[in-house]
Amino acid sequence: MKELTLQSLIAVFEEIFGRGLFWTLLALAAAVTLTYFYVLIRDRSVSWKKFLLAQLSMPFGAVASVWFVLTMTNSRLSDFGGPVDLIVFLFVAVIGAVGMAILVYTLEALIGTERTRQRGSQGTRAETRHRHPVSSN
Repeated sequence: MKELTLQSLIAVFEEIFGRGLFWTLLALAAAVTLTYFYVLIRDRSVSWKKFLLAQLSMPFGAVASVWFVLTMTNSRLSDFGGPVDLIVFLFVAVIGAVGMAILVYTLEALIGTERTRQRGSQGTRAETRHRHPVSSN
């Protein structure tokens, strides 16, 4: 491999993961990303509570992505050959962490918890105040 091109990277990933799994993973990543953008446009702002939960999930995504790559390549951590291997696995961990954060934020926004569903049906305090004015006697 004399040059690093997109075609050569695709060929390497297809060889590592298999053609079907690679394209399935790529399609899932694209679908989650598009859904994340839909949620951001729909909500018109970032929910910091959902963002915190998403950040707390990032270490799990990092570990899961490194484990997945080690499993697919039939490797162990003891097989590291040098600094390039460390850089590649750090890159895999970062991508897994960010991917998990995006997935968790998107699922929390779409499905939500009981608390977020109740808040959405009740509205904010200001909206509730305007809908149900308190009469003073």
